[in-house]
Amino acid sequence: MDIWNKEKRSEIMASVKQKDTKQEITVRKYLFSKGFRFRKNDKRLPGSPDIVLPKYKVAIFVHGCFWHGHECRAGRLPSSNNEFWEKKIDRNKERDKQNKKQLEVLGWKVIVIWQCELKNHAAANERLTDLITEIKGCDNRISIRNDLQ
Repeated sequence: MDIWNKEKRSEIMASVKQKDTKQEITVRKYLFSKGFRFRKNDKRLPGSPDIVLPKYKVAIFVHGCFWHGHECRAGRLPSSNNEFWEKKIDRNKERDKQNKKQLEVLGWKVIVIWQCELKNHAAANERLTDLITEIKGCDNRISIRNDLQ
């Protein structure tokens, strides 16, 4: 059972940011500091990627582990109202898959960065360093790692 009434829960859920999250800002600041120029939330592309690097034809999504169903600790579903959350997260995952497929058909490389990959300074440094290599397409092992997640 939820501790909040329906109106309060709706208010809380409405306050969850959809863009310009702390993780997105971290990634954008890092990329900018390394000389990359990008667009934010480009609505002309499927899924409005969080970061678009036209020069490299790369679309980056910074996903919250809970909302996008990542299989990490932060991605666990709540124990209450499980059926609702399972359906919602499954729809989000299906939409993400479709957006990725559409972008790839258009010739874009899609990179997903998970919230948990940026959870602390050391993890963020490692992920962001890998991101540069991934953008420039120099290392296939990173693409394989992301496909496994």
